Amino acid sequence: MSGPGDALAARLGATITDLHRLSGGASRETWAFTADGRPLILRRDPPAAPDAEAMAREAALLSSAAAAGVPVPTLVDHGDDLDGAPYLIMERLAGETIPRRLLRTPRPGLARDLGAILARLHTMASVPGLPDADPLDALAEYYDAFGEPRPAVELAFRRLREHRPSPTGRTVVHGDFRNGNLMIDGPKVTGVLDWELSHLGDPAEDLGWLCVKAWRFGSPHPVGGFGPREDLLAGYADGGGTPPDPGVLHWWEVYGTLRWTILCRHQAERYLSGADPSIEYAVLGRKVCEQEHDLLLALGLTEPVTVPDPLGEAGGGADGAEPDAGAPPHDRPSAPALLEAVERFVLEADHADDRQRFHARVAASALRVARRELLLGDAHRAAHARRLASLGCADDAELALGVRDGRFDDRADDVVAAVRASIVDKLTVANPRHLATPP
Repeated sequence: MSGPGDALAARLGATITDLHRLSGGASRETWAFTADGRPLILRRDPPAAPDAEAMAREAALLSSAAAAGVPVPTLVDHGDDLDGAPYLIMERLAGETIPRRLLRTPRPGLARDLGAILARLHTMASVPGLPDADPLDALAEYYDAFGEPRPAVELAFRRLREHRPSPTGRTVVHGDFRNGNLMIDGPKVTGVLDWELSHLGDPAEDLGWLCVKAWRFGSPHPVGGFGPREDLLAGYADGGGTPPDPGVLHWWEVYGTLRWTILCRHQAERYLSGADPSIEYAVLGRKVCEQEHDLLLALGLTEPVTVPDPLGEAGGGADGAEPDAGAPPHDRPSAPALLEAVERFVLEADHADDRQRFHARVAASALRVARRELLLGDAHRAAHARRLASLGCADDAELALGVRDGRFDDRADDVVAAVRASIVDKLTVANPRHLATPP
């Protein structure tokens, strides 16, 4: 038995079988197993980064949610030390959480049901230790502490501060209520998962977060890919909530997109700092530009555009745009062709489980990014330098801080055009298909 199986057996006094780690879960480990035939889930902190207080708070939130009528898994056990890390053990619910699988089947009533669930969630009794801070100020502090000013982020902060709506209330906020953190079985939500980001705040935050473009996974339907905003708000009213007006909901969608932009960059730092060598964290660094593009879309500062993949229509293979001419004195295959060969090997290898297959897809994506950058990197660097020079800036940080302090207020259109062009270049390398997805 690999993983925490022995510790689980000792803690539960049961025979542990079918223990396997699930894919996903960027901040905590998630394991499925059975204990004397009972299907259960273990969530635990990485042993190198334990947070017992946060884990205990999540356990208390599950109990409070259940009392409010929110569908959540039954809590079986929790504590500070299971194989060296704080943990939760919960019942394993029926259903699916993987968004792309869920979106293969139309679920026309689900957006309304999600609204009703959120209305109940926002009646939850609070629990000790929940964060209680101004969301915009807290996000700005988190961003500033990182020390990497980004022009698109500064444009969003300016707009959000200038058009901030009045609060709609103050409740427990789930903080990560979205497609991917919902267990769904057929037409029914069987569980709301992953409460680690819960806090006190404006209930409209949860509604806006659910509608952020990242959680639609390519679907044209705004509410997690399931349905229209109107259904979400109608369901919220059905459940006893007071729906925000569309302008307020849009503000929180922009806020959520900005938040995810910053969180992606911070997640990537786990790889860049050497703290975690995971390929998942490495690739997240090249997904930040997806969120920057979505920010401009949400702000009405750009539109979808179709850009050909430099590697060809399929994103790879011998028909792509990488002639294997070699680079004397080096022999063939060329560097791009070698990367393509490794990509093919990674995808075609026999991987033992879902998590390995997931990481293989992530690794193949990283190889495609590298291949595109080899093709276009020099031209993009030169174009970016020209854009910055036209604005009198040495680098992106100077441009970003100029946006913040108003230096470019009389050249707003030029700034937006430069930021938009740089994001198009970044996405042409990182994920050209993302540029064409609708807002």
